[in-house]
Order: sequence, then C-alpha cells, then structure tokens
Amino acid sequence: MGQRRVSKANALVAGRDGSHERGVPGSAEEVVYNAESRVRRPRELLAVLCRDLVASRELAWRFMVRDLRAQYRQAALGVVWAFVPPLLLAVAATLASRAQVINVGATDLPYPAYVMFSTALWQTFVEALHGPSQAVASAKAMLARIAFPREAIVLAKVGEVLVNFGAKLLLIAALFLWFGIPVSWTALLAPVAVLELVLLGTLLGVLVAPFAVLYQDVSRALMLATGFWLFLTPVVYPMPGAGAFGTVVRLNPVTPVLVTARELATTGAVSDPWGFTAVCVATLVGLLVTWVVFRLAMPFAIERAGS
Repeated sequence: MGQRRVSKANALVAGRDGSHERGVPGSAEEVVYNAESRVRRPRELLAVLCRDLVASRELAWRFMVRDLRAQYRQAALGVVWAFVPPLLLAVAATLASRAQVINVGATDLPYPAYVMFSTALWQTFVEALHGPSQAVASAKAMLARIAFPREAIVLAKVGEVLVNFGAKLLLIAALFLWFGIPVSWTALLAPVAVLELVLLGTLLGVLVAPFAVLYQDVSRALMLATGFWLFLTPVVYPMPGAGAFGTVVRLNPVTPVLVTARELATTGAVSDPWGFTAVCVATLVGLLVTWVVFRLAMPFAIERAGS
C-alpha cells in the first residue's frame, strides 16, 4: 500500500501490510494508506521494515519476559525440562547401541555425550522452527486489534530460544566435565554456529507462520516433519559415508550447521566449512525475503482467520 501525509495530530493508523506510524504531538501529521502496493517501492518498504524492527525491541523484550515467566511458572520442574529430552534420547540411543540394535560406528565424543550434545542443538533448532507459528497463533487476537510491529513477537521467540539454550549450556558443561572432554579455543566460535542454527529455524518458522494462522494442519504437519527430520540429521549417529542416505543427510541444511557447532565446541576441526558458509549466506538472504513476505501476508492471514 502506498501512503501520503496529511494534517492531523497524534494519530495512529495501521495499514494492511502491518506498518504503522504515530504522529508526534504538535507535528500535525498522520499517515493515510491508499491502494498502491509498497512492493513497487522496495526502498520505501525496506525503510519501513527497518524502522519497525528497531521500534520493536522494547516490546519484544516485554513479550519474551512475559512468556518465559509463564513458561516456568506453570511447570513444576521449571528449567529441568530443558534437560529431559537430551537425557532421554541419550539413554535410549546408548541402550540400543550397547544391545547392538543399532550400529552407529565411531564418534568423536563418548557416545552418551555425543547424543546429549547433539540433541541439545537439535532441540534448539526445533524450538526456533516452531516459535513463530506458536507466537502468531497465541497473539492472533491482539494482532487483529492492535497496531504494533509484527517483528516483536518473532524477536521475542528468538530471545526465548536463546535463553532456553543458555539453560542447556549447564547440561553441556556438565557433560564436558563428567567425560573429561577437552575444550579448544574454537569453542569461542561455537555460539556463531548456534546462532546460525536459531536463525535457520526462525527463517523456516516465519515462512510457515501465516499458513499456521489459517490452518491447524500446518502445525501438526510441522510436528510430524521434525520427527522425521531428526533421523535425517546426524544427531544419534555420525556423518554417514557414501550412498543414497549419506547424500540425503549432507543435503539437509541443518546438517552442516549442527555438525559445525558440535565440532567447534569439541574437536575444533570443521569438516564442511563450505557447506556451513553456503547455509549461512542462504539463511541471511532468505530471512530478508521471508521478512517481506511475512509482513505482506500476515494482515490477510489475520483477516481471513478472524472472518
């Protein structure tokens, strides 16, 4: 939608693309939207997106604090739930390996530590993937009635995922101490790979968020997909060699990011730097494109969901 400025003081007007502007008292100015699409003016659209992203920081912080308090206040075990999935999967995989039900081969770390560390990374990706859909679904009524930067709910979920990963760091530190795993200086670079894992999950989550508002099937399908996706990612097994399955695992975009994060924190030798770099570049470009699509699609999705 296009816009023009007319005289009116202290007004708040929201457009169908979710953008809004509040007139400063005494400025005698408001924004009126017309039928012209902002896609025809990419510079103007990008400027609005950047402005709203900066303006959403404080609101995102408040959303994040609210959600974290609610999350841990309603759970008797609180932060312990961050440790439960890696521990359970590690116990199950270790028992299966020792009983020779599965043959995973040699790993760089003791196998229980390998599975728990990898599962903590995988769980972080899954939380980032589901976060935008959950945030939009829970804030659907507010989105339909209040004009505020839509980026705030997504940023709040990203912050929540990072805080939860901070809790998982306690488990990872305990693993390193228990198994005597040496730490090299490359561990200082591991947070970069973890952040990339969060951004990749956020990219995919934002892409499906408008559809999740309209159809509950999307969230259910996403749950099923992540369960199957786990077995295509080297979480409970090392990187496979040649063969059709090995090719599928290597083409999995999560694989180079998760493996790089694990290697930086442990061995220090990155086995696939080019794959990791390619996923990083694709994620940054994809985030920009998906951001625009999200802003343009959300007003229509909210309108249809409320009708």
